[in-house]
Amino acid sequence: MAALLGGVVGFLGWQFLGSYQAELTLLNSNKVDATRGEGGLDLVSWRAIAQSLPNLADQIVQEGKAPEGSEALYRQMSEPAWWQKNAQPTYALSKADMKDLAAIGKELDGASTSILSITMGAAAQSREAALQNVRQAAHFMLSGGAYLQLRNVLNGYESEAIATRAEIDRQISATQIELAYLQARAVSLEGLLKRFPADQKQAGQVVDPKDSGAKYLPIGTQIIAVNTEIHQKRELLSRLGDRLTQIEITKRFLQEAIPRSRTQFDGVQLAGYLLELERGIRQSLPPADLKARLPLDLLRARVLIIKDRFSNGLQANTAPTAKKRGMVKSTAAGTALGLGLALMWLLGRALLRRARRDKGAAPN
Repeated sequence: MAALLGGVVGFLGWQFLGSYQAELTLLNSNKVDATRGEGGLDLVSWRAIAQSLPNLADQIVQEGKAPEGSEALYRQMSEPAWWQKNAQPTYALSKADMKDLAAIGKELDGASTSILSITMGAAAQSREAALQNVRQAAHFMLSGGAYLQLRNVLNGYESEAIATRAEIDRQISATQIELAYLQARAVSLEGLLKRFPADQKQAGQVVDPKDSGAKYLPIGTQIIAVNTEIHQKRELLSRLGDRLTQIEITKRFLQEAIPRSRTQFDGVQLAGYLLELERGIRQSLPPADLKARLPLDLLRARVLIIKDRFSNGLQANTAPTAKKRGMVKSTAAGTALGLGLALMWLLGRALLRRARRDKGAAPN
């Protein structure tokens, strides 16, 4: 009777206190191209995102930007253990497959890190709440993943703009100094040619004006070599100037993009804002200035890849499902607990009776 009563209590506890577990599978439909950084998620990118999503969820909670009614879920998602339990990627090859197909070798290197799908999970007391939580978790994973990758792109461009600007300034200074020396050498050679007009023979070979033996070649040949070097330095200065212009355009983009990225945590919406910002800067440039538009082309391509990856690359092909699991475990646990308590009670009564009987039988 105690075991039966414990089983009933366990079942009722599962019925009224048990939680629903919802699941939503996101298919990784884009093909990964690791050489170009395009396509869906692979093992490396997923690990990087999964490790950063808890910190992002915690930041959203601390700044009070969690969606209304989802603060508790975001607090749960701020724990790394939640992601280890409720975000499970399915790889193209399992460990058993890799052992069986190890002889194929390099042909399976890409497939071993490819992700077919990511199954998101969430729990709640009611079925509707569990379905809502899993949708919210999947949305945060997509928007947060896009945000993290966009921030990496913006931070990379910011660091590159600072470092590249310093390096280009150094190259411009060195090139201008070298150009001044070459121009002075050309003037000197022109003077020598006027003093020795008979020395107009030209050698039929390529010469480096900085080579130690170049001074023994005919003056006309030296003049041609020096002027060729001067033209190359001027072309280099022109290229470096164009690169500086491109860096300034990138900095103009970053001046508005980075502050927005500190307040907009939805990566898909942030990508839309960045594309609008890029379009506005592009319209302000002369249409024929292709060199100035090049950094905007590169920025637009990277933002579009990330936006497509998290808005089209990961999609749910079916609706989420919610089930209440653990009925057998709860009932069995209640049965075992009721039986255990009954046995302990019977054992206690038997020991108490024996103690009383021994005490009554003792001599006066």
